[in-house]
Amino acid sequence: MQFLGLVVVISAVFCVYANVYFREEFLDGDEWRSRWVNSKHKSDYGEWKLTAGNFYGDAEKDKGLQTSQDARFYAVSARFDPFSNERKPLVIQFTVKHEQKIDCGGGYVKVFPSDLDQTDMHGDSSYYIMFGPDICGYSTKKVHVIFNYKGKNHLIKKEIKCKDDELTHLYTLILNPDQTYEVKIDNEKVESGSLEEDWDFLPPKKIKDPEAKKPEDWDDRPKIDDADDTKPEDWDKPENIPDPDAKKPEDWDEDMDGEWEPPMIPNPEYKGEWKPKQIDNPNYKGTWVHPEIDNPEYSPDPTIYKFDKIGVIGLDLWQVKSGTIFDNIAITDDVKEAEDIGKQTWGVTKEPEKKMKQEQDDLKRKEEEENKEQATEADEDEDEEEEEEEEEEETKDETEDTLENDEDDSKPKDEL
Repeated sequence: MQFLGLVVVISAVFCVYANVYFREEFLDGDEWRSRWVNSKHKSDYGEWKLTAGNFYGDAEKDKGLQTSQDARFYAVSARFDPFSNERKPLVIQFTVKHEQKIDCGGGYVKVFPSDLDQTDMHGDSSYYIMFGPDICGYSTKKVHVIFNYKGKNHLIKKEIKCKDDELTHLYTLILNPDQTYEVKIDNEKVESGSLEEDWDFLPPKKIKDPEAKKPEDWDDRPKIDDADDTKPEDWDKPENIPDPDAKKPEDWDEDMDGEWEPPMIPNPEYKGEWKPKQIDNPNYKGTWVHPEIDNPEYSPDPTIYKFDKIGVIGLDLWQVKSGTIFDNIAITDDVKEAEDIGKQTWGVTKEPEKKMKQEQDDLKRKEEEENKEQATEADEDEDEEEEEEEEEEETKDETEDTLENDEDDSKPKDEL
């Protein structure tokens, strides 16, 4: 009984600790429209549709919001009870699938303060966090991790590569109260570090001492010319010389062509510019390092990670080619809970989805090969028909020539 009681207490503590502030899997059909608000900031935002796409692991579980119109901005958001992540982790997680072979467009989410006017949400609306993949051409294929600090958006200084295939992938951002972070793709860590080191939130702790200067007698040359080394007397040779084998053409006319000169060729004895050999510098002191001092403008801030009144998550992005599907969105304060949600959603359907995609690709490849074979056969048949027509024409011409000759032979000579 005591053991069971202990289990109950532990479970109760865990349940209190693990808060899921927002979770959206779009499992109730068009009811999502009652929870998500389309922005009216622009009149031509792209339309969202609920679908599992052309391939999926589960026709119902894999339904999500898909961009449906090319070359459009998209802006939709959902509200939840406001909270602060003070003294606890913040985990933002979602799945995204670029089944359209995206060429240029966003696949990220934005987390906003609770006072956001959802009907007026747009690209310049102030947000707390922007996280997720962004792809444009061959050069931009990265995961954005942007935090707002004191009214300014700060981009991560590291380059995090995103997935650029057509399958569904799980993106997770973990922000810890000890000022560290972690980015996971498909439940595997791809990057981590500290907020101070990987973003320019604060001035640097150390700066170069403005009073320090390199001493005038500081010699930082590791090698110097050998003063005892002299240039050999026979060193200087011209780079090019007249070709000794060249001969003046017999038809050369000096009055017309001027004085003949043999063409120039590279001089095999040319040694290039002479330089004295290098020796170790006896006065070498090494590379001078500018001494640093504490930056008077630096002040630590243990609350960079903290956001108050987190209350809205939005999809605010641009896409050239539509077709991206967002699903399985979760915001929680428990890393294990987020990992379990990922396993229960994306983890269950990823392999069936991959299998369905492979089957479709194989079928498409087979059809293309069959079409190619049919086209080749059609070309061959056309070539054969042309050859037969040419043979018929030749036979016809030969027959006509024979008939004409027979007619000529049958006529009297005076008619010829």
